Amino acid sequence: MKRVAVFGNTGGGKSTLSKRLAQTTALPLVVLDLLQYKPGGEKVPDEEYKTAHAKILQQERWIIDGFGSLDTVWKRLEAADTLVYLDLPVLQHYFWVTKRFIKGFWVAPEGYPQNSPLVKSTLNSYYIVWLCHRKLTPKYRDYVEKAKSTKQVFHLQSIGDINEFWRSITMTSK
Repeated sequence: MKRVAVFGNTGGGKSTLSKRLAQTTALPLVVLDLLQYKPGGEKVPDEEYKTAHAKILQQERWIIDGFGSLDTVWKRLEAADTLVYLDLPVLQHYFWVTKRFIKGFWVAPEGYPQNSPLVKSTLNSYYIVWLCHRKLTPKYRDYVEKAKSTKQVFHLQSIGDINEFWRSITMTSK
């Protein structure tokens, strides 16, 4: 486990899991939202993001949290030796997006660029949950099923799966 891609639908706990995984494994964490957005939520130019993303993929060790863009996600999944796919029920994603929104009035959401617009990004997340569920989730599921033959794959489909993932990681890191 040297190059870990943590991915899945919005509001699935990717940032929380990635941060904890980085602490457990001592692998460097790259949060794509912090690479793709400036403080305040303004997007960096696409070419600037893609160049930075390509440089990260060339590194020996990383955990990359997030989506980024459609053309970079597949490159990242190919470059990773370990996939952690958070594929929770769609209602769980909506619940956690709502929880992140409410909690965001007191504590900045994990992995959000500084001073990001909470209401705008939450409304966007509600839309993305459904869009990803309909369009991208089936492709992710196909990909991870095929990748099991060449990569270490953790396909986490419930909170129980997440807890079991932590048990297995804790056992291997001792």
